[in-house]
Amino acid sequence: MGSRGEARRRAGGGAGGPLGRSRRRRRQPGMGPPGSGGSSTSARGSLQHLFLFLLFVGPFNCFASYSRATELFYSLNEGLPAGVLIGSLARDLRLPTQRPAAPQPPLSFTLASRGLGGQYVQLDNRSGELHTSDVEIDREALCVESSGVTIFGGAASVSSSSPSSESCLLLLDVLVLPQEYFRLVKVKIAIQDVNDNAPRFPVPHIRLSVPENAPVNTRLAIEHPALDPDVGTNGVQTYRLRDNYGVFTLDVEENESGERTPYLIVMGALDRETREEYVTVIVAEDGGNPPLMGSATLTIAISDINDNCPQFSDSQLNITLYGNSSLGTHLATVHAVDMDLGSNAQITYSYSQKVSQPSRDLFHLDESTGAITLSSKVDGDTPRLHRLIILGNGPGCIPAVITVLVTIIKVMTRPPEVVPRFIANEAEGVVYLKELEPINTPIAFFTIKDPDEKYKVNCYLEGDGPFRLSPYKPYNNEYLLETTKPLDYETQQLYEISVVAWNSEGFHVNKIVKIQVLDDNDNSPVFSQQLIELSIEENNVPNAFLTKLHATDADSGERGQVSYFLGPDAPSYFSLDKSTGVLTVSTQLDREEKEKYRYTVKAVDSGFPPRESIATVTITVLDKNDNSPRFINKDFSFFVPENFPGFGEIGVISVTDADAGQNGWVALSVLNGSDIFVIDTGKGVLRAKVSLDREQQSSYVLWIEAVDGGDPALSSTAKITILLLDINDNPPLVLFPQSNMSYLLVLPSTLPGSPITEVYAVDKDTGMNAVIAYSIIGRRGPRPESFRIDPKTGNITLEESLMQNDYGLYRLLVKVSDHGYPEPLHSTVMVNLFVNDTVSNESYIESLLRKEPDISIEEKQPQISIEPTHKKMESGSCMPTLVALSIISLGSIALVTGMGIYICLRKGKKHHRADENLEVQIPLNGRINLHMLEKKPMEISNI
Repeated sequence: MGSRGEARRRAGGGAGGPLGRSRRRRRQPGMGPPGSGGSSTSARGSLQHLFLFLLFVGPFNCFASYSRATELFYSLNEGLPAGVLIGSLARDLRLPTQRPAAPQPPLSFTLASRGLGGQYVQLDNRSGELHTSDVEIDREALCVESSGVTIFGGAASVSSSSPSSESCLLLLDVLVLPQEYFRLVKVKIAIQDVNDNAPRFPVPHIRLSVPENAPVNTRLAIEHPALDPDVGTNGVQTYRLRDNYGVFTLDVEENESGERTPYLIVMGALDRETREEYVTVIVAEDGGNPPLMGSATLTIAISDINDNCPQFSDSQLNITLYGNSSLGTHLATVHAVDMDLGSNAQITYSYSQKVSQPSRDLFHLDESTGAITLSSKVDGDTPRLHRLIILGNGPGCIPAVITVLVTIIKVMTRPPEVVPRFIANEAEGVVYLKELEPINTPIAFFTIKDPDEKYKVNCYLEGDGPFRLSPYKPYNNEYLLETTKPLDYETQQLYEISVVAWNSEGFHVNKIVKIQVLDDNDNSPVFSQQLIELSIEENNVPNAFLTKLHATDADSGERGQVSYFLGPDAPSYFSLDKSTGVLTVSTQLDREEKEKYRYTVKAVDSGFPPRESIATVTITVLDKNDNSPRFINKDFSFFVPENFPGFGEIGVISVTDADAGQNGWVALSVLNGSDIFVIDTGKGVLRAKVSLDREQQSSYVLWIEAVDGGDPALSSTAKITILLLDINDNPPLVLFPQSNMSYLLVLPSTLPGSPITEVYAVDKDTGMNAVIAYSIIGRRGPRPESFRIDPKTGNITLEESLMQNDYGLYRLLVKVSDHGYPEPLHSTVMVNLFVNDTVSNESYIESLLRKEPDISIEEKQPQISIEPTHKKMESGSCMPTLVALSIISLGSIALVTGMGIYICLRKGKKHHRADENLEVQIPLNGRINLHMLEKKPMEISNI
């Protein structure tokens, strides 16, 4: 940054340096050194003593002050931070810094007044050191201009007038006390410039005009040079162009005051017609380190000079003019081009002096536009060839020249005449024919006349169209115009033909004939499509839009206006707008009710008689998933014989869905019981995974869900009841007696008809398969016929009185049989009765029971009054069989209930009989075991 400048001072009247003069008075003898320091209060006290001293001393004091005045100069860079040492007044004034210990005031330094300069410095009152303050010094703000203008601020001021034109000085007045060192010190601080500002152009865009004929090395001053608040080498030093296009460069000139002005120098030839403008960037650069730059856009406009002359594109122009042309007829326009601009490009046209006066009088030339028109009437004396030399004049240029040759074709004074006589309707030169006129329809007669009657006149037809012009014999110079083909209004409505007469002199006369074809209603409306295929989703909103029919009619006017109608086969809920052809349906369509519609529509024009055409409309109603799957029955019942094999077909669940496609696909599933039952999704066949046993569960209730394939899917459920039909697969189970080795003591005094015991059995089957009959099929004993068994109840009673000879062991083999179909099943049990007064030797009885009984089997069937139902089933049909099975199933349920009640009652009887009889029951192991005997005999009293 900045550095402390060197203080320069001179005493007495010696010559000063470049910074000015300085005077210093010698210190008087006996003055002691100043004190070590002093406060602002002591400084103010010293000032009061100074003022009193001045009042008494008067003029001598003024001289003394002047003689003791001192001037110090310091140099300081701008922009330094606070606390930078500028200089030490005590050292530079060579004042003693150490004073002898004495009761003298200390040395102090005080600013005489705080003005503008005081805010930039801090003065230490004791040491006299001068430092920068918190206010940053900006040279460009203090010294606005370098013209010597001084800005005062009390005792301190800022000046740039000395010591040089680039100096910026900060002036301070400092008082030194006490009295023995008193002096007024003029402190000048030179603010040195640093490169802290970039050059800046006063305008962002600079425009400079250069004439295109400017010679090489032409110098043009740029009126807006760049400004840089910095001074010296930190100011603007050089200029340059970023793009000189090879024809420009810059030069810088410096005037006496040091201002630098850039000059644009032309280094090559310029041509406005080649390039009108050059746009580049001018850059100003100062001399700082590093240098700073500023730029502006420089536009160099090339101004036009008259360096181009008019030119014609052609040197000669040939024109033909008929002698009967009217005045003012335009022959031609000559045009020359000048590449210059503005007034330099203005062109005027004139005749050359070589053009004769008759030609000038016959043809007028517009000097501004170059238009040539006929200004006089052509007569028989007018020359047939005219040579017009026309000049194109530009300012300061040699005229451009073009030659116009005008050839005049003379016209006969009495041309041939063409006289038409129209046969068809004609008005104002237009002939009207209907398009339905037949071939060879006559249109007009044309009579060809030669007024001079000395030339041969021929006649022919010009123009396109189905027309013919032929001589009408036997007359001379008579021609008939007629049609050669039928006319079609839709192909072409207007024909323009010419009847041309020409004589041997080559003169032509045209008679234009316009033929307008009149329209007839000869076209029927045409549909854009003969078959209109439409589709719409079902459940549509009422009055839904289907399509817009379109038919065109080539006829014109009302004959081409088309109206639309529905055919007689269209349903009433379809409507067709007569004018627009919009087809709608007024009601909701249901695909399940009807999927396709087919009917006709008509397009009728407004001609007379009207013509019509017919198209066919087909409408396909698209399916929506609006129908849930539907089971044929809400409840299905299936009767299945038990022990039906696994995965056998139980029944078919029939389900339908009125929707189509994927919406009509139905998937079946079992909601409950899926661990036992499964259903075929496609066929609806219900199957059981395992064989079913009616004795474990007699019926099943399933819920089947049907889900369609729509999105979202719809579903429905049905109840399935499966009833298992009983099969005679269980033989009767004997519950009592529990063992073939048990026995019962029968007292000889038992009366006939008394019940002795019973055989009790159950059958897990139902119906006839569970009806049990009891019979004795084998007997052994002293008088075995003494006991009988009830075939229904299994009660064994005593038939005859027992005698002395009837004592002993009776063994009855009882057969327990059901009435199952096709073959009944049975079980056997041995009933042992010991007739005696007491049981004195149980081991003996047990030994008898262990012996295999020698019992002959009786084949006598038990007599029970139950008619078997299988006989009817054999002779009946399937339907009676199903009815009978249903009745049997219901009966089986009632039978099981009754048997439960019966068992409860029998248990009550057993408890009652237990008071009279005591028997030991041995459980059965499925086979007769005569070696087991676990029964205690007891007496049976008479009932």
